[in-house]
Amino acid sequence: MRRMLVTGGAGFIGSNFVHDTVRSFPEVELTVLDLLTYAGSQRNLDAVSDRITFVHGDICDSSLVDGLVRDTDVVVHFAAESHVDNSLNDPSPFIRTNIVGTFTLLEAVRKHGVRLHHISTDEVFGDLPLDSDDQFTEQTAYDPSSPYSASKAGSDMLVRAWVRSYGVQATISNCANNYGPYQHVEKLIPRQITNVLLGDRPKLYGAGDNVREWTHVTDHNTAVHRIITAGRIGETYLIGSGDERSNRQIVSELLTLMNHPADAYDHVPDRPGHDLRYSNNTTKLRTELGWAPTYDFTAGLRATIEWYRENSAWWKPAKSATEAKYKLLGR
Repeated sequence: MRRMLVTGGAGFIGSNFVHDTVRSFPEVELTVLDLLTYAGSQRNLDAVSDRITFVHGDICDSSLVDGLVRDTDVVVHFAAESHVDNSLNDPSPFIRTNIVGTFTLLEAVRKHGVRLHHISTDEVFGDLPLDSDDQFTEQTAYDPSSPYSASKAGSDMLVRAWVRSYGVQATISNCANNYGPYQHVEKLIPRQITNVLLGDRPKLYGAGDNVREWTHVTDHNTAVHRIITAGRIGETYLIGSGDERSNRQIVSELLTLMNHPADAYDHVPDRPGHDLRYSNNTTKLRTELGWAPTYDFTAGLRATIEWYRENSAWWKPAKSATEAKYKLLGR
């Protein structure tokens, strides 16, 4: 693994992965490919800009992708449209990037015999009842609820088909919700943190009963590195912390950590088709590859709050446009 291509490496999880790779694997030559849509910024990579090669380009550009893949040993595929609300408003970018983009990449790695790791989401499985202890496993049938999760389900299936049909050397990971630095202010945790920092009240979809499993982005990326180096080709691994909390609990905890009343939030209309609960069984990852999360959620949330408090110049330019969009949606 001397040369690595990271697609979508200027986005939230991807940029954190690049930082983690530079720190933990300094011998790796890193190339980052990113289209720099609204959710990605080259500024996310400023601290490591002298250690990487950055390429501004489209994952659907077959000539560009072919040339980059030809000169690498392993591709880590983060590039994706990833916000459910945006996919409900306009599914077309999700189909193009998540499905056509993944197809383009698969054809390149097939041609050049390059190892691929595909990043996906637990949302492809649909949801679980709130009043159960059920969990997703690697064998859970796909049942996506939104255009976003349907497009990711499609990309997962493409990877599996290229492994089986063409012998592509690939693995897949499906992760629970991530949080941490550099996450766009449209997402739940940074949106509510930045609302409070601006003196506005957090917004909670519906009753706030929907449950998510929250994994710090560094723990997620440590798992990805473990899969790349030791995972079995053709296999899927679920990633998750095991820490499940309702959206209402999340908002209340961050308000408490920011010295506000725990109930100082407003309810807004629920998202259409809002998944009830996600929970990943990570036994396979933990037993086969020896991975375990290291972040305590409260400590990780506190550190995330401080990052947004100290980096207002990073998130303020996107905040007004994001809230204007939510206002149009009534959320």
